Amino acid sequence: NISTMTVMAFILVLGIVVDDAIVVGERVYGHEQMGKPGLKAAVEGTWEVSVPVIFGVLTTIAAFLPLIAVEGRMSGFFAPLGWVVIFALICSIIESQLILPSHLAHRKTGEPTTGASRAWNNFQGKLAAWLERIATHHYQPFVTKVVRIRYISAATGVGILILALALIMSGRVVFGFFPAIEGDRIYGALEMPEGVSSEVTLAAAKQIEDAARKVDLEMTQELGLSEPFLRNVFVSVGKKVDRDGPGRPSGSGRSNLAEVVIEIVPASIRGDNINADYVVKRWRDAVGNIPDAVSVSFDSATFSVGSPIEYQLQGRDIDRLRIAAEDMKAQLTRYTGVYDISDSFRSGKQEIQLSLLPEARNLGLTLSDLASQVRAAFYGNEAQRVQRGKDDVRVMVRFPESERRSIGNLEDMYIRTPDGNQVPFYSVAKFELRRGFSSINRLDARRTVTVDAEVDRAQVSPEEVAASIRAEMIPRFKARYPDITVEMGGEQEERTTALTGLAIGCMFSLLVIYGLLAIPLRSYLQPLVVMGVIPFGAVGAIVGHFILDVQLMFFSALGIVALSGVVVNASLVLVDYANRQRREGVPLVEAIINAAVVRFRPILLTSVTTFVGLIPLMSTVTPATGPFLPMAISLAWGVLFATFITLLLVPCAYLIVEDWVHTWESFKAWMFGKPKPQRQDSIAEPVSGG
Repeated sequence: NISTMTVMAFILVLGIVVDDAIVVGERVYGHEQMGKPGLKAAVEGTWEVSVPVIFGVLTTIAAFLPLIAVEGRMSGFFAPLGWVVIFALICSIIESQLILPSHLAHRKTGEPTTGASRAWNNFQGKLAAWLERIATHHYQPFVTKVVRIRYISAATGVGILILALALIMSGRVVFGFFPAIEGDRIYGALEMPEGVSSEVTLAAAKQIEDAARKVDLEMTQELGLSEPFLRNVFVSVGKKVDRDGPGRPSGSGRSNLAEVVIEIVPASIRGDNINADYVVKRWRDAVGNIPDAVSVSFDSATFSVGSPIEYQLQGRDIDRLRIAAEDMKAQLTRYTGVYDISDSFRSGKQEIQLSLLPEARNLGLTLSDLASQVRAAFYGNEAQRVQRGKDDVRVMVRFPESERRSIGNLEDMYIRTPDGNQVPFYSVAKFELRRGFSSINRLDARRTVTVDAEVDRAQVSPEEVAASIRAEMIPRFKARYPDITVEMGGEQEERTTALTGLAIGCMFSLLVIYGLLAIPLRSYLQPLVVMGVIPFGAVGAIVGHFILDVQLMFFSALGIVALSGVVVNASLVLVDYANRQRREGVPLVEAIINAAVVRFRPILLTSVTTFVGLIPLMSTVTPATGPFLPMAISLAWGVLFATFITLLLVPCAYLIVEDWVHTWESFKAWMFGKPKPQRQDSIAEPVSGG
């Protein structure tokens, strides 16, 4: 379906799909400047760059494949994104290789007749001349100096890469998993003890609702609003409210559950300084203490992949698990920013638990016999069913109501033995009143109790808390409870699953990109030169997050993976043109500088269009687009930074690889007594602009 995800995917790919069209159009224009007719210029210009353009788009498609392979709840976000981008790129190949050349060949090239057309042509001419001057008079001398000191230039690039990684290692740029996207709805969840009536739960939910009304009046007066601060209030008893997106499941209906949902005015009315977390704090303080409540929690996140802090305790003894869960909850309270700490252990309703005395075994009684006879006496056995219209009426045989009103009736009943005799209940069995379990959760046949907590992301990130817990609390906990296994859950488990899948997909993507590059370049080393810009694209992504003060997220990592195919395109076009020059007999260094100068304009234009195409996504932060902001920053800033790397370091890397090849060939010639190979790489002569 056409949805927010697919529209975001189109905006994401908007600047990318025009890259190959720019390369084709620029080369056609170059052939027209040679004096060729329009049709011939279109055919020869398109054919000249067809191989790098087609394989460049294929590498971009390969880079977006990991988005389709993401596992877990995150797949719902990124599968539509990946498919839309891939299909858009496939269509861009068809358009740039067949439709665009036809348009360029048959466009009008005469003098414009209107003033607006003449003004636009003058602007285009001045812009083209300015870019040509930049390429010829500024960029060409500079890149010539850079390739002279190519090893120093490469070392400088590696140093920049290390500094960018240091931003993450030092904590100046924090890597998280899922961004805290606040919406205009806040959820207050209530859980009462198992077995309470819905009326009791409703009364407790009414207390939460009244607190929301109080906050409404206070906030409306404080902000001086002409309309109520709360737009809507919804109370659900018996079942939690379903949420859109990959949120928590609502669960089955139970009388002890309730949820109160409030919708506040949007940020454009209340102001950006009044965020949802602030309203949550006001609401929680207004609610106060709810008698007998098992848990009361508040959540303002629009999207959720699970609790920020969640650990699954697994063991055989349920009592040990309960004690361990209480211990872990007590330890979690020591961490700053951690609140709403709870566990999944719930005591059930009060029940009568039966057990056999040793004497019963001698009579041939089993616990199953005892349970079935007690059930039949107090609940009844179905004797027959009577059809009445559309309904079945069950006829149950059981004790009279006067003999099943109290526990004393249980002690007075008789139990039938296998040989047909009857014995008093108290002579063969005993009972005790205890609370059962409302539910028993198991994972891999082991009982499991889950401990989870929320994190105030304004104070600390979930990753920092989780790292501290792993380093300090978990080792002590395992030493204290050796019979209990601790596993991660919630957001941390989803993070591990998603990042593992992304890493595997990234390795596969890089392998595919290498194979695709090796075909047109006909080399095993030159694809490494082209792919050398990928780490520097990641540098741009990190710097972009640092400048815009946005936390690195899983979405950022996806953007960096997708970026790898985009930044490869410009390098491929440059290296392909240098190889073409060398096949025509141009010396090595002159060929790479020629290629850099000739490709300066299309490389610059493709990078600018990609960056500008992502500006709307970076400048419009809403709950719907918020998760894609880090991804857009990674792509936009990565492409922008990789442009300068492509124009400066790729020529250096190209020559460094040739230096190594020449050294290896010279070594082999020396070993086998052959003439030393020669190469022409002088750059003393002025280099042509194209």
